[in-house]
Amino acid sequence: MFRLPYNPPFATLEPSFEGDLYFDETPEHTAQRVLYATDASVYQEMPIAVALPKSVADIKRLLRFAQQHGLGLIPRAAGTSLAGQVVGSGIVVDISKYFGQVLDVNADQQWVRVQPGVIRDDLNAYLKPHGLHFGPETSTASRAMIGGMIGNNSCGLHSIVWGTTRDHLLEVRVVLSDGAEVTFGPLTRDQFDTKCRGENVVSPLEQRLYVQFRDWLSKQNVQQHIRDGYPKPTVSRRNTGYALDALVDFWGVEPDSQEPDDSLYPAKTFNFAHLIAGSEGTLCFITEAKLNLLPLPPKETALVCAHFDTIRQSLEANLVALAHQCYASELVDDYILQLTKTNIEQTKNRTFVEGDPKAILMVEFFDNTVTGVQQQAEAFVAALRAKNLGYAYPILFDEETKKPWALRKAGLSIMYNIPGDEKPANVIEDTAVDVHDLPDYIDELDKMAWENHGLKLEYSAHAGAGEIHVLPLINLKSSEGRTKFRALLMDTAQLVKKYGGSLSGEHGDGRLRGECIAFMLGPENYQLCKDVKALWDPHNTFNPGKVVDTPPMNESLRSEADVVIPQPKTVFDFSKDGGLLELAEKCSGSGDCRKTEISGGTMCPSYMATRRERDTTRARANILRHFYGNTQKPTDHDYATVKEVLDLCLSCKACKAECPSSVDMTRMKAEFTQQQYRESGIPLRAKLVGNFTKLMSLASIAPWAYNAIYDTPSLRRIANKTVGFHPDRTMPELAGTTLRKWFSARSKAKNGQQHAQVLLFCDEFTNYNDVEVGQKAIQLLERLGYAVTIPNHVESGRTYLSKGLVADARQIAIRNVTLLKDLITAETPLIGLEPSAILTFRDEYPDLVPAELKADAQRIAQHVFLFEEWVAREIDNKRIDSSSFIDEVRQVKIHGHCHQKALSSMVPVKKMLSLPKNYQVQLIPSGCCGMAGSFGYETEHYDLSMQIGELVLFPAVRQAEQAIISAAGTSCRHQIKDGTGRKAQHPAEILFDALK
Repeated sequence: MFRLPYNPPFATLEPSFEGDLYFDETPEHTAQRVLYATDASVYQEMPIAVALPKSVADIKRLLRFAQQHGLGLIPRAAGTSLAGQVVGSGIVVDISKYFGQVLDVNADQQWVRVQPGVIRDDLNAYLKPHGLHFGPETSTASRAMIGGMIGNNSCGLHSIVWGTTRDHLLEVRVVLSDGAEVTFGPLTRDQFDTKCRGENVVSPLEQRLYVQFRDWLSKQNVQQHIRDGYPKPTVSRRNTGYALDALVDFWGVEPDSQEPDDSLYPAKTFNFAHLIAGSEGTLCFITEAKLNLLPLPPKETALVCAHFDTIRQSLEANLVALAHQCYASELVDDYILQLTKTNIEQTKNRTFVEGDPKAILMVEFFDNTVTGVQQQAEAFVAALRAKNLGYAYPILFDEETKKPWALRKAGLSIMYNIPGDEKPANVIEDTAVDVHDLPDYIDELDKMAWENHGLKLEYSAHAGAGEIHVLPLINLKSSEGRTKFRALLMDTAQLVKKYGGSLSGEHGDGRLRGECIAFMLGPENYQLCKDVKALWDPHNTFNPGKVVDTPPMNESLRSEADVVIPQPKTVFDFSKDGGLLELAEKCSGSGDCRKTEISGGTMCPSYMATRRERDTTRARANILRHFYGNTQKPTDHDYATVKEVLDLCLSCKACKAECPSSVDMTRMKAEFTQQQYRESGIPLRAKLVGNFTKLMSLASIAPWAYNAIYDTPSLRRIANKTVGFHPDRTMPELAGTTLRKWFSARSKAKNGQQHAQVLLFCDEFTNYNDVEVGQKAIQLLERLGYAVTIPNHVESGRTYLSKGLVADARQIAIRNVTLLKDLITAETPLIGLEPSAILTFRDEYPDLVPAELKADAQRIAQHVFLFEEWVAREIDNKRIDSSSFIDEVRQVKIHGHCHQKALSSMVPVKKMLSLPKNYQVQLIPSGCCGMAGSFGYETEHYDLSMQIGELVLFPAVRQAEQAIISAAGTSCRHQIKDGTGRKAQHPAEILFDALK
């Protein structure tokens, strides 16, 4: 399935290559090539190799090798391109890992010099102390890199004010096809002529570039073709073909026979950087860029979220917004709004929505004062009311504005939650027209799509710039769908040309729209684009088959046409996702999982530490899509290849919430691992971890003996090595008694006035290792007037799930649901202390139990709470208040458990720990702690585990010397102990200690 032809010549390159090179048939190398076969587009093509260069010398080595063997070099940054720009059969060259340095910044002159792998949002975090920022921002700005933004001439939601990447690209340093390193920047007429004479050039090719462009663009007929064929000058987003229209104004319109003089140069400078912007890596290889910076925007923001009954109304309101000098005007339609209702993360972001609008126009204003920004927003709303446009106009300020923007940016990926083979197709999603033409254009587009192709269109994005992302649902697994895919693009191209627009506004031509460039620009301009490519890259090495000479746009798609792939049989019930394969296919490739500790969030902790594509949710979904989407029986090599990619998934569950497509990698990894065990058997360590409860039960007979071993470093190291745990990892101690035994001995105690009865889930970790946490939680509840009962139940099954022993976990789920289904009600909820254990009732149990118990499991899930959730609810119901707690000043720093953040919220924790009046409670902006159950214990994962902890959590804990550290997860507390030497406490302990 995954076997690829081995190419011997790479062995000659490997010894001198400083970076990482993947080209052979080993599972590791095979996995890398499979993962780089796709981007965020609908295309898929297996590269012959993947290279992660460490230096410019490496890039030159790759260039020489590629030219010697007739291979293409495909530059790749975050891999979020939607037109297949980084998909091809050559060598994919990923600059995201080793080319991510900010090289120089000049705050006085407002510029920064960076390598192409610098992430846009991370760059702005670096620049913020200087009072500056880089303006262009895509919806993928948390992972989009400067190299990719240059390649596509990215714009973003504030482009009506801050412009495009090209507008801010001062200089670019590149490797040309002859291997020369050249810096392209602004040239005056004299400087340009000097280059043409061969002075001040690095290589003969550099001179030829200037001479040939002078010869081409100084001709009147060429200038006229460009001005006639390229989009209207009023279309600000234009990325069709090479940007010759960005250079032509350096010359006047003088007849061919005359040598231009100074008076005929309306553009003061000539800059090849403006051609390279938008060239999609097809002309040269970028190694550095010098960017213009802007002062930080005014500090006060207001966002008007105007609601409309029709799309056309919202586009007419968009013209009103532009007249009011807004900073952004963005559209979200009803289809996306409906889908946000079922997405865990976006449900929290849609509180501003009133009713069920057909469209919401998000219009942003900035000002230096609250009064000023409020007046701007209110004046805009008044203008809409006067024109009878819209029915609701909520205005949000400052921090409140982040949620609607997050919702808007997640739009495309959310659409991948739609079940079935019809998915949102990136095909006409990037068209741009003059903003005044937009209402009529969209009306015509809507009519054409329905009447010609039977398609309804969904809309979002950059109304203020005349660009609406249009997303039809098309089944690209069928021949009929592929025919419709192509026909829709061709019909849309005609409509866009009619309006003088650009078929690509910012997503680029790639291999998707390259076929249409000749039609859009005219044959003369297209031939000139081909000549430009041949001049810059005579060997066709740089990203071949993109922009010009592209293959047919409906070839090399991700799936074969009309091939039915049966969904695999699973232990988990994946029916609500359409099956396991369909869940993997939900990944849009948008790369939201390529987060850093700077941008924040939890998904994916291993990627945050390693910065490797293989350690993203996207990579894991991709490898599973390949695995389950193949009709051949998998081999041992195939299983090993998938395991290679899934290995560093910490099962943190963050993807279930933070991935806009809700790709639940934790569950898919567990299911795949279970299936692999059936083929090859269960490893000893997995058995030991899964049977944690049984082992602890045996050890609790003589806890002193267990503790004596693990409290003695030499013995602990031996014991750890025996089971595959890292010798430096300490082990949690066993308590002198179990929580159940302790509770049984005092459960008949009278507790006075009682508010209500609660059922406490005695999880396996609290029962054996964290007994003191359970004791304090019970005593806290009783002191607050609640009767506590530990019902008859078995362990949670979390340890089995964590090691992929899903069938065993299923039996435990059946047992617990059977035991508890008649006990748990709204009046007698089940509350738990260990997030990973209690949340199995909510997350996994309903999809583990058989059909006859599913309704019971779903009902139980509604009445199961984290301890902190339940306390927060009682606070809201006025049954718990601050009068029971001390008034002393304390500082509390909270680290949230991954499952808690993904499936619940940190708000209840903060509310609960704020009960003592003078407790100053703050959340640590940490992702995963890095322990993740047994992951951080395992020999091969220990170093990465500690590296993850060092990203944010450990430094924050060390700096908070006087603070109480709160962590609900037992593994989190243990990781903090091993990483910092500090003792973290469960929130229940902290609140108990704060009782009067």
